[in-house]
Amino acid sequence: MLSKKTLRLILGDQLNINHSWFKTVDDNITYLIMEIRTETDYAKHHVQKTVGFFAAMRSFASELERKKHKVIYIKLDDKSNLQSFDKNISDLIFKEKYNEFHYQYPDEYRVDVLLKEFCKTLKIDSKVFDTEHFLSTRTELGDFFTGKKSYLMENFYRYMRKKHNILMDGNLPVTGQWNYDKDNRKKLPSKHTCTPPLVFDNDVRDIVETIQKTNINTIGNINAKQFVWPVNRKQSLQLLDFFAEECLPLFGTYEDAMSPNEWSLYHSRLSFSMNVKLITPIEVINRSIKEWQNRPNEIEFNQLEGFVRQVIGWREYMRGIYWLKMPGFAKMNYFNHKEKLPKWYWDGDTKMKCLSHSIKQSLNYAYAHHIQRLMVTGNFALLAGVDPDETDAWYLGIYIDALDWVEITNTRGMSQFADGGIIGTKPYVSSAGYIDKMSHYCGTCFYKKDIKTGKGACPFNSLYWNFYDRHEKLLAKNPRIGMMYNVWHKMSPKSKADLLEQADYYLKNIDKL
Repeated sequence: MLSKKTLRLILGDQLNINHSWFKTVDDNITYLIMEIRTETDYAKHHVQKTVGFFAAMRSFASELERKKHKVIYIKLDDKSNLQSFDKNISDLIFKEKYNEFHYQYPDEYRVDVLLKEFCKTLKIDSKVFDTEHFLSTRTELGDFFTGKKSYLMENFYRYMRKKHNILMDGNLPVTGQWNYDKDNRKKLPSKHTCTPPLVFDNDVRDIVETIQKTNINTIGNINAKQFVWPVNRKQSLQLLDFFAEECLPLFGTYEDAMSPNEWSLYHSRLSFSMNVKLITPIEVINRSIKEWQNRPNEIEFNQLEGFVRQVIGWREYMRGIYWLKMPGFAKMNYFNHKEKLPKWYWDGDTKMKCLSHSIKQSLNYAYAHHIQRLMVTGNFALLAGVDPDETDAWYLGIYIDALDWVEITNTRGMSQFADGGIIGTKPYVSSAGYIDKMSHYCGTCFYKKDIKTGKGACPFNSLYWNFYDRHEKLLAKNPRIGMMYNVWHKMSPKSKADLLEQADYYLKNIDKL
């Protein structure tokens, strides 16, 4: 029996050259990759994010062609481009007389629904395949927590360690301790100089010109002659080696640290490569473990465990929550917050040093590490009562690694507590104290971290107490924050009034902070 003439769709985040699809070359199979306006325009993306995707997609298509696979690559400005998945696929099926259509499970709910519905309209056979990337299935987390009252990430992390026999001694962790998070919360010493990050010099001027010519609305900055992010598997593996050799020895210790003089610190910056599937999580884990095994006297276990937990714990957990709770998760707004993001989220033009640096860094590199996202930009948005829809859109747009399945769970769940506690057991808010503890921002800030009210008072201080006062009915019974309400209730009426008045002033003048 002859093979059917088959069209296989590859999405922009499915660039896995080791997928079983590509093990053999079949002239009856054509692979389709497309740059389309429905994907560039559903959010206002950072220019580096759009460029990164297009550059990686084009490189992947070339790699498939070098391996003798048949490829159709539709560029954004091709005259025949109908600018959507369904229209382009339908057009090709009609013109080229394909009699079977294949695709891989999308990571995004929106695209998953679109392709499911599209296949129902087809008069030819269709099949869907696994992406062969993740270490758990879409439904595995839901199955694991069936009948349980909470979705504690630590429990799922331990399950994943056991399932994949990662850093295990039988049924126990190799060191006898599962989690070293308490060892990974140190501030960067004031005179400490981090290893300069590995960056690339990809020439992407042609892609930037196309984006400008087609009037795609983007944010952020780019050096089109020297695009710093990896755009193929070779570069991604180079970045992985660099992380293991140069960054892993101090990754855990300083993974929560923030510095106005550093943008990368000891973070891997592998999330973009992993999220578009140029490399796999198990490759990343195994390479890191190998480095630790080869250098046991140089790499303490807490450095490795903190990284492993991010990859096989947090990343897989967030994806599981996404598929368990979508589409309802995207509408959750526990605090009923309705405010707009301050205007300076788009340019970093604020006198608050921590926010100015984190936002400008994000605009320059399409990147900020998890504590900058959670405890600076996310913290302020939550304290200011910003609508989670606004915060979601900002995070989804500005970061190169932000795909819906991992962005929305981190933002609407972990950062904004809009899910009411599905992901986080408490809102992640803080006053200036935490930011000063973990960073060097406060020392050069216009505002004073130790002042709560009056001239020069750090906005985080009064907004922090205003947040707790405003949401006492929703939060007072939370056992993890009862102490804060005890402190609040013991304050004098005047102290409370002064704090709330200060917060009210800042909220009314938020664009001028």
